[in-house]
This record gives sequence, C-alpha cells and structure tokens, in this order.
Amino acid sequence: MPVSICGTWEMVSNVNFDGYMIALGISPTTRKIALKLKHRKVVEQRGDVYVVKTMSTLRNYTISFRLDEEFHEFTKGLDERNCKSLVTWQDNKLVCMQKGEKKNRGWAHWVEDDKLHLISMHCEDQVCKQVFKKNA
Repeated sequence: MPVSICGTWEMVSNVNFDGYMIALGISPTTRKIALKLKHRKVVEQRGDVYVVKTMSTLRNYTISFRLDEEFHEFTKGLDERNCKSLVTWQDNKLVCMQKGEKKNRGWAHWVEDDKLHLISMHCEDQVCKQVFKKNA
C-alpha cells in the first residue's frame, strides 16, 4: 500500500517554476506574480476519489480523479488547456500523465522525509520541483 499523501501542505521550496510557466506559454506579467506566491496543497481521499487542491492568494485549482481512469481536464486558471489525464500509483509516487497540446506534460507527488515532493508539472523540456511541509 502506498504512503498516504493526504493532508494540508505548505510550500517550502519552488525550483524552476518560471521555466515551467514559460513552457506553458504563460504571460510574463502572470509569471512575475505567480513567482511571488506560496502555494498550499490540500490532498484528500474520498472513497476511491482523490481531490487535490492547489491554493494561493491569486488562484485556486482543484482536480478530482479516480486512479487508473483517464479523464478530461481543463486547466482553468493555469494555462487554460484541455488535456486527457491519467493518474496512477507507481511505486510510492502518485503520477499523472497528461496528453494534449503540450508534450511530455504531467506531475508526480510523493512523501519523503515527512515532506510532500512534487515534480510538478513537467512540460516539454522543463521540470519544476516543489517541496511542501505538512501542517501540524
């Protein structure tokens, strides 16, 4: 059984977020604002449905899914794109692959040393790595 990633997590580091946003085609003004934000992740499991909320003072984004079931995702408030997403457990990582307009897009969450790691959002040749600490 994979380690639970459920809980509320506060961002402690954010590496190459700007490069990732450039790969997505996000405007310079929005990128400048986004780089100053500290994100909070809330991960919940409701039966066989996972809900992942990414929150900041600028925008919130919620995604819900069942493991191993492809679903349509519209990245509203992010890069405003449609894609087909599939989330699976691979070893102890929750991994999402997204098929759509941008190549090599997806993410992976896992817990290591009491921190939630997110190889956030890889897109084309850019990879953003975020680390979150669990709220007590």
